[in-house]
Amino acid sequence: MSKKNIDTLITEALDNIRNDRKVAREFLNEIANQIANDSDQNKYLSPVAAKHIETMQRSNEQLVKIITIKQKDQEAGFDLSEDDKSNLYDIIQGNPVNE
Repeated sequence: MSKKNIDTLITEALDNIRNDRKVAREFLNEIANQIANDSDQNKYLSPVAAKHIETMQRSNEQLVKIITIKQKDQEAGFDLSEDDKSNLYDIIQGNPVNE
């Protein structure tokens, strides 16, 4: 997969995560308002709220995974110049390095 495709997918995933978190936050606020107005609803709505918090936690985990992927990509972007490669070859062969 090309770097451009990966970057596009990561951007799309980040947008989806942010949108999901926004929807979950709005829903949790609505649940909190309903529980505040009618405490009997707590036993029914609390499990639903817990599931949405779990969803938000998974979003955080996805963000961490994406950041890790991006960091690995940046670290893996190290390339040797032709001179570096030649010097390494000379060192391996036991020849003096020309600088």
